[in-house]
Amino acid sequence: MARRMPKWWLSAVAAVLGAGCLAAFWVGGHPGQGLAALGVMLVVAVAALLGGRFESVRGLRGDGRDEYWRRLDWDATGLAGMVLVTLVIAMAMWEWAHGRDGTPYVQLGAVTGVTYIVAIVGLRLRR
Repeated sequence: MARRMPKWWLSAVAAVLGAGCLAAFWVGGHPGQGLAALGVMLVVAVAALLGGRFESVRGLRGDGRDEYWRRLDWDATGLAGMVLVTLVIAMAMWEWAHGRDGTPYVQLGAVTGVTYIVAIVGLRLRR
C-alpha cells in the first residue's frame, strides 16, 4: 500500500517554497517581487488546505488517492519527464551551436541520466 501524506503536506510545501522565493528575490534586490511570489504560493497553500471537498484537490494533496490517481500521477510524471529531458537536450544543442560549452544544460542532462539509471535499477530490484 502506498504511503499517504497528511492533508496539510501540500500546503506546507507551497508555503516553504513561497518563503524560498521571497528569500531569493530579497537577496536579488527585488523584495516586492518576493512578496508577490510568497502571496501567490500562500494562496495555493490555503486553497489546498481548505479545498478538501473537491476530489481534484484531495487527489493532488494525497488524501484522496486511489488507483485512478496513482495511474494519472504516473502518466503525468512520465510526460513531464520526457518534456524536460527533450528541452534540456535541445537547450544544450542550442548552446553548442553558438560555440558555448552547454552549461548548465549538460549538467542537468547528466543528473537526469544518473537519476534515470538509479530509478530503473531500484525498480528492478523491488520485483
